[in-house]
Amino acid sequence: MVLVSIAGYTVAQTGVKVYPLSDTTPYSDSRGYGYDLAPAPDGRSNAAFFYSVQVPDGNYKITVRLGSARKAGHTTVRAESRRLYVEPVGTKKGQFIEQSFIVHKRTPVINDKEVVKIKAREKETFTWDDKLTLEFNGDAPVCESIRVEPADSSVITVFLCGNSTVTDQSREPWASWGQMIPAFFTDRVCFANYAESGESANTFIAANRLKKALSMLKKGDYLFIEFGHNDMKQKGPGKGAWYSFLTSIKTFVDEARDRGGIPVLVTPTQRRRFDENGQNQNTHEEYPEVMRWLAKKENVALIDLNEMTRVLFNALGVEESKKALVHFPANTFPGQTEALADNTHFSTYGAYQVAKCVVTGMMLATPGLTGQLKPGFAYNPSQPGSPELFRWHLSPMFDRIKPDGD
Repeated sequence: MVLVSIAGYTVAQTGVKVYPLSDTTPYSDSRGYGYDLAPAPDGRSNAAFFYSVQVPDGNYKITVRLGSARKAGHTTVRAESRRLYVEPVGTKKGQFIEQSFIVHKRTPVINDKEVVKIKAREKETFTWDDKLTLEFNGDAPVCESIRVEPADSSVITVFLCGNSTVTDQSREPWASWGQMIPAFFTDRVCFANYAESGESANTFIAANRLKKALSMLKKGDYLFIEFGHNDMKQKGPGKGAWYSFLTSIKTFVDEARDRGGIPVLVTPTQRRRFDENGQNQNTHEEYPEVMRWLAKKENVALIDLNEMTRVLFNALGVEESKKALVHFPANTFPGQTEALADNTHFSTYGAYQVAKCVVTGMMLATPGLTGQLKPGFAYNPSQPGSPELFRWHLSPMFDRIKPDGD
């Protein structure tokens, strides 16, 4: 393995590599791979564990060989900041099951002169660092080995641009649809989540986040664009839905098409705001309508997530819909001394349901992508899955502070 340094980020140049997890050495920058964040599992504990590998920016096919010769297992696999790839897999003692998926890894480096202007908070996550990190969780997480290889160039990449409702939330109990959606697709599609909490369409561009995504986008890739939550709070000359917001969204569309990419507009997710009749109300003013208008005018694919999440919240009802958002009594999580009541940001259950809404919208808007759905997907936001039946194994990272934006 050869290590090189680019703008302060050390990355590895490697081809196909298999990492046996029987090697319990911890990760180090000089070594370039190993157990990360917590010690290697001791064979008795069922705690989550992490494994990191240094690789250059790009898409990687990851094949995990789940199972153990010593015990039965029950394993979920996530990558980077809690991005879901493999839902619970049960293995008997001595049984092994391979699962493959594609992970997008990046640093802030765009070229030798430009970088993404990431926030201080982002530097504390796995999102923009120099390594690809896998999280093994579940009732009894077990993995024998990890195979890492550059993804085939024919793999389609879906770049996600947006705010806190889309980004990979790094800490419990917060979650977003962008980190759930990879679990529904085969290893012929890669989701590259460039969204970040607190971003508006224009600040996303100004921070070079769009430029970084475009630097990695190839012809035939997709650029999903969901903004509106934070844009509507911008005031002053030239601001507003039909002014700066429309201009910024049009910039995303034009830049993607100029590089042979396929833009897809996604109207902003609803906030939880019920009226006296028990109906959820739109709080995004004309911002969703701007996206609908632009989609029609420019012949751009549209996923009306604003409408689907309205249906979802109404189907759940005033009280049950709280379970789709971060509403938890005090002491639900370690160190959480006060109740959490957020009507914008999703719980893991809510994020999973909203991701299903997006996939449902994709079936009409981007049928070329949904041909790569895993078998058996079916969803109707008017008939959401029960919160009581949803299972999520908590990652060890928690934060009581809500993400930027509202």
